[in-house]
Amino acid sequence: MWRPVPVAVLVVVLLASCSGGEEDEYSVDDASGAQTVSVEVPDLSDVASEGAELFTANCSECHGPTAGGSSQGPPLVHKIYEPGHHADFSFVRAVETGSPQHHWNFGDMDPVPGLSPEDLNKVICYVRELQYANGIFIEPAGLAVCDG
Repeated sequence: MWRPVPVAVLVVVLLASCSGGEEDEYSVDDASGAQTVSVEVPDLSDVASEGAELFTANCSECHGPTAGGSSQGPPLVHKIYEPGHHADFSFVRAVETGSPQHHWNFGDMDPVPGLSPEDLNKVICYVRELQYANGIFIEPAGLAVCDG
C-alpha cells in the first residue's frame, strides 16, 4: 500500500544526500575558505550585467567580486553549484531563507533581504554565465534563467 512521505522526511533525505561524504563527487578537499578560485569573466548578457551589479552590492562581500569565493564564503563558480546539483531554486531558497552549512566550513548563510524575485533571477543569471564560461557546466539549458 502506498503511503505519502512527510515533507520533513524528504527534506532531511535531500540534505543528507547533498552533504555527501568523501565518496561524494561534490565533496570539497579544502573547506577552510582560505582558497578562492580564479574566475574568467566573459562578455555578459544584459541580464547578467545587471545581475553583476546586484551581486556586487549583495553577495560579493562573502562570495568574492566574481563569485570566486573569499575567506567569508564559498566560490559559486564551482562544480558544487552547477545546475544539476544546485538548481536555480537552491539559490532562491538560500537568499530568501538562508542556508545551513554544508559542503564548506563557513557556517550558516543568513537570508539576504532586499532582492526582488526579478533581481534574484538577474543575480542567478550572472552566476550561471560565469559558471558556463568557466566550464562548470556545458549544456546551454543551464542558462535558462537568463532568458527572462
